[in-house]
Amino acid sequence: MTWFLAGMAILLAATVLWPRRGLLARWREGRALAQRTRREDALKHILKCEANQQTPSIQSVAGALGVSSDRAADVLHDLESRGLISHQQGRLHLQPAGRELATHVVRAHRLWESFLAEQTGVADAQWHARAERQEHLLTPQQTDELAARLGHPTRDPHGDRIPAAGEDIGSDAGQPLNSAPLNAPLVITHIEDEPQAVYAQLSAQGLRSGMKACLLERTPDQLRLWAEGRDHTLTPLQANNIAVVPLAGTRTTDLFQEEYLHQLRPGERAEVLGLSAACRGPERRRLLDLGFVPGTVVEVERVSPLGDPVAYRVRGSVVALRSEQARLIRIRRCRSESVAA
Repeated sequence: MTWFLAGMAILLAATVLWPRRGLLARWREGRALAQRTRREDALKHILKCEANQQTPSIQSVAGALGVSSDRAADVLHDLESRGLISHQQGRLHLQPAGRELATHVVRAHRLWESFLAEQTGVADAQWHARAERQEHLLTPQQTDELAARLGHPTRDPHGDRIPAAGEDIGSDAGQPLNSAPLNAPLVITHIEDEPQAVYAQLSAQGLRSGMKACLLERTPDQLRLWAEGRDHTLTPLQANNIAVVPLAGTRTTDLFQEEYLHQLRPGERAEVLGLSAACRGPERRRLLDLGFVPGTVVEVERVSPLGDPVAYRVRGSVVALRSEQARLIRIRRCRSESVAA
């Protein structure tokens, strides 16, 4: 029994105290990562405030980190002692080293979201949370390699600018949908991914950066938005998370005359103009591989008894698409004489 108890004590001590792999070492590693994450999140918040000409404060940092003002003050004191920020005339400012680190974190986040959107089947509601974790793990070299793998994208799935190494992140483009003019052609430039609950609601409605839109109605309680063939009813809180800019060179009548593949009827033919901005990642690649590229002529082959899916003839092949997929394909109907020919 004595030998047994001694052996158990040694095993327990090894489990707790084993270098690098013991429970104590893992706890210390996790604690250090949590502290570094808070520092980097604070730097990221200050950087975004500066880019959008806003004034960061202890209270705004506390809100961004989800901690008390006292805890946020401790984080800022730590950053100042490391030479990453400074207080000038009562305001928080990034030092060169702090700006470099904050820009790297933002760049890593946006590139990882782009990776999830374009290279995986991860649902868009999960992009932000996963990127929030990964942004603190990627080294600058790994971030450069990821950018090269993705083809050096300039915008992430939400419409935010992805800076090249050493560049500024730039300010948010556009104005909130709440203040956009009525009945004017618009394009969605950004959909804010925080808070996540609001972003999930907008995502569920199929709204994406890059979509053409028009604000039809605005009341104190709700807004009605037309976006690429669909009407969306939004609350003011949801609309405030959508940024838009005027769509140059397009009339409102032209906007409403755009058609999508799900509107095609049996016996009709149309030319593919392109895919919606809402179509991303594996689904976009699949539709392109199936032949839904600009200039391709598509014809309705047959409709299922329930009306969905619909079979389309594309380049000599028959492809079945659900209505939700067909909504992503912009078309121009062929004229009757072309069909007869």
